[in-house]
Amino acid sequence: MYGRFVTPEDDHATPRGHAGNSANTQHERGEHPMATPDFTKPAALRASDADRNAVIERLGDALADGALDTAEYHRRLEAAATAVTVDRLEPLTADLPVSRARAEAARQQADKREWLNEWGYWGAGALIMTVIWAVSSLKAGELTWYWPVAPLGIWAAVLVSYALWPDAKDKHRDIIRR
Repeated sequence: MYGRFVTPEDDHATPRGHAGNSANTQHERGEHPMATPDFTKPAALRASDADRNAVIERLGDALADGALDTAEYHRRLEAAATAVTVDRLEPLTADLPVSRARAEAARQQADKREWLNEWGYWGAGALIMTVIWAVSSLKAGELTWYWPVAPLGIWAAVLVSYALWPDAKDKHRDIIRR
């Protein structure tokens, strides 16, 4: 066994608890003498340029919001730029509040998503009403007036108005923030 790495599979060849075999005792403790680090844990992952850039952007937002002074910003900026692993990046932003600009962007994105979902509901309603109209027209034996145009037109006008004029609650929310 000299000159060769002892693996856990080879461990059965030596008696358990043999004092002269350090690989055996380390293996019994759950260690491996030449074990590689576990890179599946986020702390051991190498930081990418995108990871570092995201932290640097967040630090810039914190500086702009007044959460960091310039000295602290520069100290953290240097640490972020030279970080090799993700575990070195996480503490740099852990104590920072969410940026107002990011919070506003997230709110706007959620509002847009909600508005697009409403159009999906409108489309489903249009499909259901059109099927009802088509069945009633088939029963009548002729094409009747396309009545879904009235509720669908009103519903669409309401959805367009949401896009053109902001909601009153958004105006009040902006006034309260100031």
